[in-house]
Amino acid sequence: MNRTLKLGLDFLFGLIVPIIILTRFSDVLGNVPAYVVSALVPVAWVVIDLLFVTKRFNFITSFLGLNAIARGALAFWFVDGVAYAFKDSVPSLIWVVVFGASLVFGRPLFGAFVAQVFDPRERTQEKALASFFDEAPVRRALWGGTLGMVVISALATVANFFLNLWIVVAEFGTEAFNVQVAESNAIARFAIAIPEALALMVIMGFVLKTVYENLPAPPEDDDFWPKLEARTEGSA
Repeated sequence: MNRTLKLGLDFLFGLIVPIIILTRFSDVLGNVPAYVVSALVPVAWVVIDLLFVTKRFNFITSFLGLNAIARGALAFWFVDGVAYAFKDSVPSLIWVVVFGASLVFGRPLFGAFVAQVFDPRERTQEKALASFFDEAPVRRALWGGTLGMVVISALATVANFFLNLWIVVAEFGTEAFNVQVAESNAIARFAIAIPEALALMVIMGFVLKTVYENLPAPPEDDDFWPKLEARTEGSA
């Protein structure tokens, strides 16, 4: 699928459709059903994307799928106030916990994102990439990238918690609650999610710079696999 179309569909089903359901269909469906449906639409899109659009199964896509399932399950936890602010921040908190744990156990998971950039298709490529990632300069970059991701996700979690605490003040099951959830989601997408994504792109850029600097060809050469093969043969 075209990348622009994919981003458009992500935006449509991740934000626009849920907001429309919350603000326009609460009277038709009922306040609680409208809330549940709006919460499940992004979950359904993630699952459809993984199974029928992307159709690539690896750590990252599996983690995104499990995170979406957790978000869907949380939709049935009917709370408001502080509990809702916490509930809506749990998906981001999962990123903090999982990637923080990877540092504790010495397996920085940012490497999974970098591996997706190079897209190894063969077992020999996977082994060569894993060996390359274990070399000291690259491993330090992956460790730093993972730490940066943990910090950014933690900041996003805190920001999302207080945003919901500030905006979503109505009682659950009311039309006002649904409208406030829609408002909070819209603000979070632009004020939190986009800056978070940009920050992660910057971190990825620094990590990739280190990766290419440790290959035999100049960093301007984007042909990764031949360079890695040449480096592997040179160190054999």
